[in-house]
Amino acid sequence: MSRRIVVAGNWKMNMLPGEAIKFIEDLAPLVEDAENEIILCVPYVDLFYALLSAQNTNIKIGAQNMHYKESGAYTGEVSPQMLKSINVEYVIIGHSERRQYYGETDESVNKKIKAAFEVGLKPIVCVGETLEQREAGKAEEIITSQTEKALEGLTNEQVENTIIAYEPIWAIGTGKTATNEDANRSIGSIRKKIVEIYGQNTAERVIIQYGGSVNAKNSKELFAMPEIDGGLVGGASLKVEDFNTIVHS
Repeated sequence: MSRRIVVAGNWKMNMLPGEAIKFIEDLAPLVEDAENEIILCVPYVDLFYALLSAQNTNIKIGAQNMHYKESGAYTGEVSPQMLKSINVEYVIIGHSERRQYYGETDESVNKKIKAAFEVGLKPIVCVGETLEQREAGKAEEIITSQTEKALEGLTNEQVENTIIAYEPIWAIGTGKTATNEDANRSIGSIRKKIVEIYGQNTAERVIIQYGGSVNAKNSKELFAMPEIDGGLVGGASLKVEDFNTIVHS
């Protein structure tokens, strides 16, 4: 079966509200005919402005993180219910920067995914290996294990509504990209693991993106690979022209 291509921009800690509004106003007319699904994952302070600006466009808005609890003494955190209350649709969970700098684990990622589904948010779940793990020949073992732990306890329907982003950590923000064949093979391994646990039908429906220095020059060839269902785009999602090119890849 043919899966849709999803292009998600991860702005990370960039863009003030005024910049976010202008970006969406400039992008919207360029992508109104796009066949691919478009998501912008923006900083918390931009969410409300981005949602207003994206009304009546085909651009969906996502957050970059959330806590798994509904409320409580978690200073500086944002709950799934808070995101849902302003009509956020997607949320990135377990990005390698969150795992690396803020101690996120496979277990906390799993809790967050379950919490997202409880309120009707759609998770974009990141998995990926380090350069050391790759050079030790453990890349497949790492990414399939992360996938299995992330999806643990989910129903088939929930798995089908999870977007997985394969992001080799060594390729994020470095300008290095996995070869098209490497990325396709790794994503194929992730899909194979989902077949093992949830069956062929569910695995064929799961959107699995590639992330890691996706840009306007390499996106078309990456997205043409049979296992790759679009991209989670970092730096190139901050430039309207580049992101528009990627969306139309």
